[in-house]
Amino acid sequence: MAVTMDGPASNLRKRKSNGNLNSDNIMNGKSTALLKINAMPTEHGQEMDKKLDEHQEYEFGGPVGVVSMMVGFPLLMYYLWICLWYYQGKFVYPISVDDIRPFFNKMGQHIYEGAYPTKFAWGTYCGLTAIQLIFAQVLPGLTQNGLPVPSLGYQALPYHCNALYSWYATLALSYVFHKTGIYRLPWLIENYGPIMTVALIVSFSVSILIDVCGRLFHYGGKPMRLSGNIIYDHFMGITLNPRLGRIDLKMFAEVRVPWVLLFLISLSGVVKQYEELGRVSYNMWHMLLATGLYINACAKAEHMIPQTWDMFHEKFGWMLIFWNMAGVPFTYCYPTIYMARAPPSTYEFPLWANIAMFLTLITFYYIFDCAMAQKSNFKMHQQGEHNPRKAFPVLYGSDLKDPSYIQTKHGNKLLTGGFWKYARKINYTADWIQACTWGLTAGFNTPITMFYPIFFLAVLTHRCGRDFAKCSVKYGEDWDEYCKVVRWKFIPYIY
Repeated sequence: MAVTMDGPASNLRKRKSNGNLNSDNIMNGKSTALLKINAMPTEHGQEMDKKLDEHQEYEFGGPVGVVSMMVGFPLLMYYLWICLWYYQGKFVYPISVDDIRPFFNKMGQHIYEGAYPTKFAWGTYCGLTAIQLIFAQVLPGLTQNGLPVPSLGYQALPYHCNALYSWYATLALSYVFHKTGIYRLPWLIENYGPIMTVALIVSFSVSILIDVCGRLFHYGGKPMRLSGNIIYDHFMGITLNPRLGRIDLKMFAEVRVPWVLLFLISLSGVVKQYEELGRVSYNMWHMLLATGLYINACAKAEHMIPQTWDMFHEKFGWMLIFWNMAGVPFTYCYPTIYMARAPPSTYEFPLWANIAMFLTLITFYYIFDCAMAQKSNFKMHQQGEHNPRKAFPVLYGSDLKDPSYIQTKHGNKLLTGGFWKYARKINYTADWIQACTWGLTAGFNTPITMFYPIFFLAVLTHRCGRDFAKCSVKYGEDWDEYCKVVRWKFIPYIY
């Protein structure tokens, strides 16, 4: 069932040694060091990779910070749900010292009555996850090799990419279940609280299981980058590549569970509103379109995910497990939750505003999807692993021809062409502006519905600094040169 990375594994592509690399060729851009599967970077690059694979400093505020997040995020999710579900998005709080105890009793009563993990909720969440696991295991797809992983001796893991077929199959199955009454779509949003509780329980349980198996049995590879603090290492993860059969659990958690469930919650809101009002507001349609575009982008470009930092470097710990299995689907949907329980007159916009929201979404979806494809295609070309895929929609300019780049001493290249000449994280810029349109769908009645863009901006800003610090270590003076060429970090001409 598991793939152990301690020794040679049957599903790993074997590295062929090319001897010493010519550093002059690397410096003048003529190197083919990373044009072959599992090729070794330069000796300098290997030394830098070793540094990145060692624990160097605490992130996220260290042990105190991660404990705060592991306790605080679930409590925040319950609190914001209570405000939306029972108080029309108004923040509630004790009005006096004497009111503190009754206030918390009332909050606990809301959770018990409205978010108790029922059998139906367990069946919904675990059933959807099981269906996605089955689809991931049995449906056809293409095999894409990831980037050479330093901790595996620069071997590249193969990834079975069939999220697109899984996405289409999920849509068809959802329609059949709804029409036959096996599982009507409005039930999902009507049972939001109990299903969220199940998601919280499952995410904590999975993170503990992965942690213990990684420490005791090296499930997913040898434990790496450990700080020695049990709680902090649990948060960050123990191992890099836990697998279930041919399913990479990290990639599965990032694509199959969060974005599919988020879309289904949006679809649930649309159907519920139509059944209750006989029409669907543009705002609700916008959320459905936005979440649909996002999951479709993830599914059609799943073969590009193995080229990303999350697959290549991030370990599979509480941070990734909790946020993908519970955080994303049950916080990014707040506008849908609000709209499903409020009259459309409280949040609908005039026609010109709807048009502006639609055009903004489509424009920045194009930039986001195209920019992500440009970088992934560039990496796959460099690795000699490019697999063109004509999955809908195929965006013009997503595969750059002879783009500009900076050759590094590490052995690989930093893209400076296409959308990536405007900012080092141009994909974040477009992603965040899309998120703003999501939050605006529910109008200006409560800041809770803007949670996603507000929280996402904080995450992206932190991620920029975190990624850039690691790139500075990895590339040294080449990174300094890159920063001179691509001046802006996140927002072109501003930041």
